[in-house]
Amino acid sequence: MEAVLAYLRGAIERGEYAVGDKLPSEAELCRTLEVSRPVLREALRALQTMGLTVSRTGKGTFVVASTVEDPTFGDYAASDLLEVRRHVEIPVAGYAARRRTPENLDHLAHLLDRMERETDTTAWVAMDTLFHLGVAEAAQNPVFRRVIEEIRDALARQSAFLNELGGRREQSNREHRAIVEALVDGSETDAVEAMAHHLDRVETTLTDIVRSSRTDTPTEGGTEA
Repeated sequence: MEAVLAYLRGAIERGEYAVGDKLPSEAELCRTLEVSRPVLREALRALQTMGLTVSRTGKGTFVVASTVEDPTFGDYAASDLLEVRRHVEIPVAGYAARRRTPENLDHLAHLLDRMERETDTTAWVAMDTLFHLGVAEAAQNPVFRRVIEEIRDALARQSAFLNELGGRREQSNREHRAIVEALVDGSETDAVEAMAHHLDRVETTLTDIVRSSRTDTPTEGGTEA
């Protein structure tokens, strides 16, 4: 999928598909790139998340921008999502360190153990959102949980995007582990620092993807489903 995405993104950025152009049909792209339709559709979804294309039902996929500016996850732009997460989740981690209950810690530890064993991206992403909800619950303020619930779909979309294109899963597991350890220790300072580091790495990976100028393209017969 990454090779297909790199090929299509490169073609758009080089102007081979100009703004307003319609991309070839899925069937044609599958034949040209020698990939399965599910792989192609993942790449097309990523292009749309990046803001390069838009899918119009019954009409196809159209190019709407020649460069990646600010990916969109559900209803929210990545920059807006990250800004809110910094202002909410970092202090929430501090409150959670002070207020967490044994039940909160057991829930987060069990969830993290499952995440570290999980190999399916979709399942891992679902647990990732549950983890951040769990930290909010540990802060013992229902408003914090409601805020995370509101952006839960966007968090899941962002998490899937970063895992598919940025290989974030193992690194994210380590960062989550540091957060849980800080909560277990009851250290507000460590919890705040661990959550801030986690969000820093999210931003760095996202920036790397957006700024990527990868030129690797699938060769004939070189990309498989």
